Amino acid sequence: MTLPKMFKSPNTLMVQGTTSDAGKSLTVAAIGRILYRHGVKVAPFKPQNMALNSAVTAAGGEIGRAQAVQALACGLTAHVDMNPVLLKPNSDNGSQVILLGKAVGNMKAGNFNRKKTTLLPHVLAAHQRLSKQYHAVVVEGAGSPAEINLRQGDIANMGFAEEVDCPVVIVADIDRGGVYAHLYGTYLCLSDSEKKRVVGFVINKFRGDQSLLAPANDWLTQKTGVPILAVIPYIPDLYIEAEDAIDTQQSTKSDECLNVHVVVYPRISNHTDFDALRLHPQINLTYVRNPQEAADSDLIILPGSKNVQADLAWLKSQQWDAALNKHLRYDGKVLGICGGYQMLGKSLSDPQGIEGQAGLCSNGLGLLDLHTTLHPDKILRNVSGHCLYTQASIKGYEIHAGQSKGGALNSPLFNLRHDNGVECAEGAMSEDGQIKGTYLHGVLDSQEYLQSLLTWCGIAQAQTFDYEKYKLEQLDYLADEVEKAWSFEAICELLKLST
Repeated sequence: MTLPKMFKSPNTLMVQGTTSDAGKSLTVAAIGRILYRHGVKVAPFKPQNMALNSAVTAAGGEIGRAQAVQALACGLTAHVDMNPVLLKPNSDNGSQVILLGKAVGNMKAGNFNRKKTTLLPHVLAAHQRLSKQYHAVVVEGAGSPAEINLRQGDIANMGFAEEVDCPVVIVADIDRGGVYAHLYGTYLCLSDSEKKRVVGFVINKFRGDQSLLAPANDWLTQKTGVPILAVIPYIPDLYIEAEDAIDTQQSTKSDECLNVHVVVYPRISNHTDFDALRLHPQINLTYVRNPQEAADSDLIILPGSKNVQADLAWLKSQQWDAALNKHLRYDGKVLGICGGYQMLGKSLSDPQGIEGQAGLCSNGLGLLDLHTTLHPDKILRNVSGHCLYTQASIKGYEIHAGQSKGGALNSPLFNLRHDNGVECAEGAMSEDGQIKGTYLHGVLDSQEYLQSLLTWCGIAQAQTFDYEKYKLEQLDYLADEVEKAWSFEAICELLKLST
């Protein structure tokens, strides 16, 4: 297929979806990995993301987790230009706004819709910088371009595509059903100029004989004039870090494995912290909301939160405070990460309204001698170091506005080295050794520390699990399967790249 000459940015390809979770993130990762493995310099880009799973770049900026995964697929270090606008919901109708990696304040949904146009120049400048550095830029849309209520001032889907003048591919998930209605209906909701930039449809997660789709594919092409570029098969046992949704289909292993339960409160963030645990052969990991679901737990984890005091109030309303105390009386272990670490302390205060009501102060769970205050300047940094108790090497990253003080810090977990060479102690452990807390996200990805954590929880011979290697293997698995359905040459043709 030959692209029209109208596009001013032919080396940029935008992947939009008929719905959220249609496969946009995976498609961008797959295209990036395919091009990278064939020697093409390619970068991912998402103009505007809304997610509670985020990552810290090497320079200390915050971007969506999906773009960090896509950067890895492209063989790159994540950069704020790859996701210039990130929204992190902290209430049902409001979000913290991250611009080029830095928090610029909280905003209600209605106010953000009115302010979107002021963010567009930053989005376009970031895309231009990437376009100058790489042969190709693969862009991920957000949600669906057919969301009429969000069309005015749009910077996430067709609004961006129209501004940079690039071709668009629309992907839909056939596993959900109604795939042709999704594709055709989405297409009909577009303006005439937007329709002209749709160069193809991609059907995702198909199971069975693809020849059975031929009549429907022909019908859709006749109706729209847009070809089906690829039918990507359902890829079994594929693991790619999630953009936002929690994978509730946990695989239960043997009864001899460690039972780990992660508490899912309303504003849980960075649940990808626990993927290394979920994939480990000696761990049964389950996400739970009700304390009764964790009755047989060896380790209960309190994860990060985008609204710590609100989630703490929810935690208490569900009687998790009583459940945790009972769990500890029976020699169970508790781990708190970031917001969960703050909840373990004696108090949390938000004098300036960083996450909610200004001046709000709450009593914590009182399991650690810790007092946390939220400040306007968010701490964003990558760190490395070692565990003070086992000497296991660690890596991780910090994303938090809270600063904690108290006697618990006299029993730290880690010795950290920051990028500027400064060393410091971090984290806390209770006197009886049953409770640990840390601000570090991603620390469980470190193979040595994960082994030591399993030993702490009672596993005598902890197996090694190289999570970082596993992630790369899974990206190659994704690229292998997608390239069978959508060739490197066909992708290059869309991007006007010579092969």
